[in-house]
Order: sequence, then structure tokens, then C-alpha cells
Amino acid sequence: MALSRFLAAVIAGVMLVGLPVQADEIQDINLQFRKGELTAALDQANRYLANKPKDAQALFLKGLILGDLGKTNDAIDVFKGLTENYPELPEPYNNLAVLYASQGRYELARNALEMAIRTHPDYVTAHENLGDIYAKMAAIEYGKVLALDNGNQAAQTRLKLIQNMLGGQATKPAGKPVSGSVRPTKK
Repeated sequence: MALSRFLAAVIAGVMLVGLPVQADEIQDINLQFRKGELTAALDQANRYLANKPKDAQALFLKGLILGDLGKTNDAIDVFKGLTENYPELPEPYNNLAVLYASQGRYELARNALEMAIRTHPDYVTAHENLGDIYAKMAAIEYGKVLALDNGNQAAQTRLKLIQNMLGGQATKPAGKPVSGSVRPTKK
């Protein structure tokens, strides 16, 4: 579930194009994040955001940091805020969905991914994550069938297929965190 430090660095690098002054500060936060200095990165992000509370790039990075710190609900709040202030950006929806899925809140994850796809129909990661969510939801339903009728061969077969597809566990968290860039077009 955790975004690799390398991928985070690539994403942050893409986000910073054309923003030389604030890029240095955000690059510093991203560097601390990549090094695993999560508390320091969060502190620096909070200081930066005290002066620029609507900065989408810094907020996005803060959401990633909070997620890696295991502060899932706080990360959800950050990504929800981004979706409200920058509804045209698909990445916050995707990350919101990944966090919801990690909590087993698959309907909310599905809704967030559908919003990501509405904002960017070619967003491959969101499509892939949506497929994983549907597979997990199907596994849950087949599990319910088997709880009611343990001898149901069709449900057993389908559940095994889904479990194999998902790497043997139908209940592990779904999804890949963000890929791409976050560039607000408003505010």
C-alpha cells in the first residue's frame, strides 16, 4: 500500500516543473519523505502550508506522508480536502480510494475511483485500482454465499479464482497510490 520512495520522488519532481521558488521547499519536503524522515517531512510540510494553505502540491505530499505514518484518517482528510478544492485532479481521488480500501471501505473507494476516472478517463492506475476493488467486493459476496451455503461449488470456484488473481488474499488492501502529476488549474 505504501508508495515507494522512488515513485514519490518522481511524482513530486513532475509536480514541481515551473515552480522554482516554492519548488525548493517542496523538494526538501519530498527529499525527507524519500529518506524516510517522515516526522521531519511532515513538520516542514506543515510549516510550508501555514503560509500557503491551499498549495495542492504540498497538501498532496502531506497526504502521502500521513499515509506512510499510518495516520490514515488524517491522510483521508487531506485528500478529501484536495478533491473538494481541486475536483479536476484525479490523483487525490485515487489516493483517497487506496486509503478507503485499506480500511475495507470498498464502496467509498469505488466512488472515489469513479470520480478519478470522470476527471481523467485515461487514468490507467484508477482503472486498475477500480478493477481490484470490484474483485474484492466480489470476493466478499462469494464469501457470504459460502457462509450461507458452504457446499456451493460455483461460489467456491469463483472465490478461489479471485483469491488467486489477488495474490491469495481476497481481503488485503486494494490499490496503488498515485502516479502522475498534481497540477491545480484553479485557486
